[in-house]
Amino acid sequence: MAAAALIRIGASADLVDGGRGLRFDASVGDRAVTGFAVRYRGTVVGYLNQCAHVAMELDWQPGMFFDSDGEGDVLVCATHGALYEPATGRCAGGPCAGRGGLRRLQMIERDGAIYWQPDDVVRAPLTARRPAG
Repeated sequence: MAAAALIRIGASADLVDGGRGLRFDASVGDRAVTGFAVRYRGTVVGYLNQCAHVAMELDWQPGMFFDSDGEGDVLVCATHGALYEPATGRCAGGPCAGRGGLRRLQMIERDGAIYWQPDDVVRAPLTARRPAG
């Protein structure tokens, strides 16, 4: 299958280490979902916005994925408190233990912008794939 086109999700300046993330629309099968990107230790990382413990979105307020202590060293599921390592998405504690981690998404940062590269599982939003007519 040919690689899907890059989707611009924001400006590089929109993400600061440990700060608010960027949410974006995506799809898995025929389901509308969201993904998110955050900056961690200078690198942009992205994940499917779905807890490994229970398939619920992580952010406690739109774009708020990091722990509330202000250190930005762990991603937290606001619903059940599952903890994830920002660099890898691996479960770092809480009820996600033994359930793997977050589904990583391919993010590309260049020319002052952040892009998402859809794949065979997490694809462009459903509305973006509908034919005009």
